Amino acid sequence: MKSGLVRGFLSVGIWTFVSRVSGFVRDILMAAWLGTGPVAEAFLIALSLPNMFRRFFAEGAFNTAFVPIFSKKLQDREDAQRFANEAFSGLFVTVLCLSAIAMIFMPVLVWLMASGFQGDERFGLSVEYGRITFPYILLISMASMISGVLNANGRFTAAAAAPVLLNLLFIVAMALGRWQGWDLGLTLAWATPVTGISQLALVWWDARRTGWTFVPRRPRLSPDMRRLLAVALPAAFAGGVVQLNLLIGRQVGSRFEGAIGWLSYSDRLYQLPLGVVGAAVAVVLLPELARRLRAEDHAGGQAAYSRATEFGLFLTLPAAFAIAVIAEPMVATLFQRGQFTAHDTAQTASALIVYALGLPAFVLQKILQPLYFARENTKAPFRFALMSMVVNAVVAFGLMPLVGFLAAALGTTIAAWVMVGQLWLGTRTMGQAARADARLLRAAPRILLASALMAVALWFTKGWLASTDMGRIPALAILVFGGAALYFGLSFATGAYRLSELKSAVKRSR
Repeated sequence: MKSGLVRGFLSVGIWTFVSRVSGFVRDILMAAWLGTGPVAEAFLIALSLPNMFRRFFAEGAFNTAFVPIFSKKLQDREDAQRFANEAFSGLFVTVLCLSAIAMIFMPVLVWLMASGFQGDERFGLSVEYGRITFPYILLISMASMISGVLNANGRFTAAAAAPVLLNLLFIVAMALGRWQGWDLGLTLAWATPVTGISQLALVWWDARRTGWTFVPRRPRLSPDMRRLLAVALPAAFAGGVVQLNLLIGRQVGSRFEGAIGWLSYSDRLYQLPLGVVGAAVAVVLLPELARRLRAEDHAGGQAAYSRATEFGLFLTLPAAFAIAVIAEPMVATLFQRGQFTAHDTAQTASALIVYALGLPAFVLQKILQPLYFARENTKAPFRFALMSMVVNAVVAFGLMPLVGFLAAALGTTIAAWVMVGQLWLGTRTMGQAARADARLLRAAPRILLASALMAVALWFTKGWLASTDMGRIPALAILVFGGAALYFGLSFATGAYRLSELKSAVKRSR
């Protein structure tokens, strides 16, 4: 793997890790001060509304269409700047109109997101918070598009660091609100657009100092924009299907008091490895594959895809095994204090175990999808996402009478594996660049073996720690750091990763 690709993975991965850790601090405070009560659930739904459209417009459909086209224009800086300005203006006007409509029809959006709230105080609070938070979508959409420009130019730091600002500002807002005695729900709602302004300012500044400028102008439907729309619209439909999957889960959760909170907190925990690994791979791999395909470098494309898959599996499989084993002590240590009770811990841990089973699938999706997007093929992922949505709905609503709110997590996990199966089968006609190389075929089963052995050791260690009087924090530290050390030792012992390969990767990343 070339040094730029390694540095890209590390830069995005490290900053995403910092973002997730700061996000944990934010969630720990929110759980302690709000628990899983009406205010917490209302705010979580209100925040999920702009985030849903954010993934739909910005980080989903738009950027997956924009980045490959923009990357191919970088040989002509002036043409690339013109295209970027056209895309920026078009996205700005589109999302501005969407925001205005959404704020008017916010009660409808809340009902579509969580109809189980209707008839109690959570519905009114969600509508109020939703109208305050929704402008965040405009700010973060612009920030995401500029981040795509930076990533295509091999600049990953500012874009990856921007989410840290969101968490830090939320932490400051909650601490200030509690100190001053403010309504914490309203405090968090008003803090949301402020975080969007800060994120947009950071990436705009980084782009500006490297010669890229963005000012909204009157949109024009140029040939390049028509091409962008032709690629983006199927991706938008695919992104819409993905968001419908999330909506299905929230609809199920809204019918059980406290479940929105349990699902959200468990989601945050499994999102740590997913965000660190999945985001790093997806952000760096898409422009890399686009460049390889443009140069008809099929061997280079195969190496990039195989190393991304190896990197993803090497970090994701042990995380999935470990989270499934230590879910309850993890949730108890991080969240069980203040308004977050032992019952909340048990329910959140149950959902976390189900999500952990789907963690490898969530990351593999992010590795396989760039193989399609780099070829400007967004129609096939849309078809696959549609099938996965049907599976999710059938499982979630079908199992709800039997397993309650856990049906939402089960539907999400099973649908993720169905999506991976479809994506993998679809790559069989893509040639060498979509094939695993010999190194990946050798490493994958060994990574699985090392992860399974580590999980067995964690299971016995967890039982031993439960019989001692050790506090929660040191016990969790032993499980996490001991499990990590054991896994890395097992990965070398089983040949999942060789010392020579590690030295070579470190050398190339310098």
